[in-house]
Amino acid sequence: MRIIAGKFRSRQLKSLKGLSLRPTSDRLRETLFNVLGDLVVGARFVDLFAGTGAIGIEALSRGAREVVFVEKHAPTMALLKKNLESLEIHNGVRLLTKDALHALEQLAAEPATESTRVDILFLDPPYAEKDQYTEILSFLGESNLLANGAVVISEHLRSLELPETFGKLERVRVLRQGDAALTFYRYRPTSSPENPHSE
Repeated sequence: MRIIAGKFRSRQLKSLKGLSLRPTSDRLRETLFNVLGDLVVGARFVDLFAGTGAIGIEALSRGAREVVFVEKHAPTMALLKKNLESLEIHNGVRLLTKDALHALEQLAAEPATESTRVDILFLDPPYAEKDQYTEILSFLGESNLLANGAVVISEHLRSLELPETFGKLERVRVLRQGDAALTFYRYRPTSSPENPHSE
């Protein structure tokens, strides 16, 4: 597993053998960041179910201002820390070793300013835990955690179709690749005709 582009391009990341990790493939990760493009630069990015940290580290490599890594499994978080240390990443990161929904509740409870709201959030729960998508997206659609126009991306099985809306989250794009798919949502506190990610 390697970083695809940016400051840490081509650097390798470690994974744990025997651990039930399902890292996002390099190809799908490249597709994700090709769609996001310059939105990543200067963004506050949350990597839920972070695993090895590949998505969040890719975001840092491409210019994200800060990445919050959320991973509840301690051995996996230890691996993520090793990946950050191997790249000498010490600034612009925050690690939360807790359940995804509890981590979001903690972030949402903190004082909200333009600089603390989240610009991009990626979630990739275990494919079998379908309820996680509904719980997390419903929470995000009703909370004040996201910045106006924020992008939320869910990775899931190709066969799973997520709803068009969750509160103030509107589905704007679905990309399918192999057995996986990426569903993109935009956070719209007020309705807007602009839709830069629609096809």
